[in-house]
Amino acid sequence: MQDSEFKNIIELRNIEQTYNNGEVVILKDLNLLIEDKPAQGEFAVILGPSGCGKSTVLRYIAGLQKPTSGEILIHGKPKSEKERISMVFQQYSSLPWMTVLDNVSLALKYQGVDQKERHERAMEFIKMVGLEGHEHKFAQYPKLSGGQMQRVAIARSLISNPDIILMDEPFGALDINTRLQMQDLLADIWTKFKSTIVFVTHDIAEAVYLGDDIFIMKKAPSRFVKQINVDLPLVRNREMKRDKHFTDLVQFVEDQMIDASRM
Repeated sequence: MQDSEFKNIIELRNIEQTYNNGEVVILKDLNLLIEDKPAQGEFAVILGPSGCGKSTVLRYIAGLQKPTSGEILIHGKPKSEKERISMVFQQYSSLPWMTVLDNVSLALKYQGVDQKERHERAMEFIKMVGLEGHEHKFAQYPKLSGGQMQRVAIARSLISNPDIILMDEPFGALDINTRLQMQDLLADIWTKFKSTIVFVTHDIAEAVYLGDDIFIMKKAPSRFVKQINVDLPLVRNREMKRDKHFTDLVQFVEDQMIDASRM
């Protein structure tokens, strides 16, 4: 869908990914358009079977991998090799020999921001993600729980005020209670920052709860085959999950996933 008030923020055109000199085709004829919505941002969720290339799509956008062929555009321009985009992984990615404070402020250090200012700014984000009081702990288990480690990763991604954040199953390794808390935290953060978030998950209810649009991939050779607009209020809360419209949406997406699995 094109609209004059929407701007193309991420576009993948005619992507193909092959291995073994073209004998193994992972992605073929893959196209994706994510539009930035003024004063709202975009929360795009990618669903699909294991091995279909969901994480590969994120790596293209982040600049961590190049496709065999095709174009990757960011803000309507070809993505440059120097352009890096924040990414939160399922595996804990903090540097364990550094404190929470130093992990969160690391990007500012590379930007040449003096220590006093970068620590002050880092503390703002540490408080935002609920880690105040833990800033001087080393970012490692068991000093921090799994949920706390992912809060560090989210704060580190936010501190440079990025307009795009990529998240590759960031809650996949968390227990259910922590996962629900992190969903609420992320929903609040998206409402506040209005960034474009591209989020990979296998959890359909999580996709509906967080997503503004859901993009479904089929099995290899993979491509996007469905786009679903999630017509829920922008501000999400847990009570919403008990609403019939929410449960109907979850069932609808599940049916679309089943249809896609047969393609």
